[in-house]
Amino acid sequence: MKIVVTGGAGYVGSVLVPHLLSLGHRVHVIDTLKFGVEPILGSFIHPGFSFRHGNVLEIPALARDLADADAVVHLAAVVGYPACKKWPDEARRTNLDGTRAVLDHIRPETRFINFSTGSNYGEVMGVCDEETPLNPLSLYGETKTAAEHMAMSRPNSVALRFATAFGLSPRLRLDLMINDFAYQALVNRYLLVYERHFRRTFIHVHDMARVVPHLLDNWEAARDKVLNVGHESMNYTKEDITQLLQKKLNFHLYFADVGSDEDKRDYAVSYARIRGLGFHTAVGIDRGLDELIAGLSHVRIHNPYSNV
Repeated sequence: MKIVVTGGAGYVGSVLVPHLLSLGHRVHVIDTLKFGVEPILGSFIHPGFSFRHGNVLEIPALARDLADADAVVHLAAVVGYPACKKWPDEARRTNLDGTRAVLDHIRPETRFINFSTGSNYGEVMGVCDEETPLNPLSLYGETKTAAEHMAMSRPNSVALRFATAFGLSPRLRLDLMINDFAYQALVNRYLLVYERHFRRTFIHVHDMARVVPHLLDNWEAARDKVLNVGHESMNYTKEDITQLLQKKLNFHLYFADVGSDEDKRDYAVSYARIRGLGFHTAVGIDRGLDELIAGLSHVRIHNPYSNV
C-alpha cells in the first residue's frame, strides 16, 4: 500500500513513518521541515520511502503526491493552542486551507485518516464520547473541529480524536503536559502546576502510530467513523501525574491558584468505540514515565546567554 503522510517529520510522523515502513508499506512524506530533517533521516535508506520538502498548499506538487495514494494520513497542522495563538494566520492556512487542498486532490477510493484532537470538545462536564457536542474554545480547537467536519463530509474517511500525547519521539516536544512535567521535575527539580484537579486523558506517541495500520487493516469496520483514541486507564488529573512523578523523582512541587488552559480540558473520555474495533493501547503511564525520565536525563538545552 502507498501511504502519503502529510507532516511526516513531526512529533507523531517521525514515529509513524518508520513503523509503516517496517510493515512493508511504501511511504511518501510531505513536510516543510520547520523543525529540521533530523527526525526522518533514518528513513531515507528505506527503498519504500520518498519525500517532498514543501507544504500541502503547493497544489501542482500536491496533486502529483496524491495521484496514486492508497491512503493518506493527514498530520500537517499547526498544533496546540499556544502555537495557534502565536501564528493565527498560519494556523488557519495550514489547518483549514491545507486540509481542504488535500481532500480536493485525493481519489474517491483513497482512504483518508484525519488526525484530530480532544480539544474539539472544549469545556465538558463528565465523560466524553464521540456523540458529545463539540464546543472548541481556542483557535486550535476551532480549526481542528472545522477540519474534522471537512474530512467527515467525504466518504471513505476516518477522524481520530486523540488524547493528549506524551512520550519520546525523534522530534521531541516539551510543550506537551506530561513531557513538560517530567522535564521540569528532572532537570529543574521544581514544578509549578495550576488547575491541579483538572482531568486529562493521555496516549503515548507510539500508540498514536500503532492505531494507523490497525485501522487500515480493519477499514471496512472503521470507515466513515469518528473515533476517540486512547484508553480509560489513562484518564488522570494533573495532580495524579505529579504524584506519580514524585514516586520516581525528588523535586519541589507547588500548586498555584492562578493560570488556566485555554482549551478548558477537564474531563474523562470513553474509548469504547475504538476498543470495539479491536484496538488497545500498549504503553501505560508507568512505562511512559520511566521512558521520559531515562531519555530526558540526556537532553541538554543550551542557553547561549548563560555562563554556566
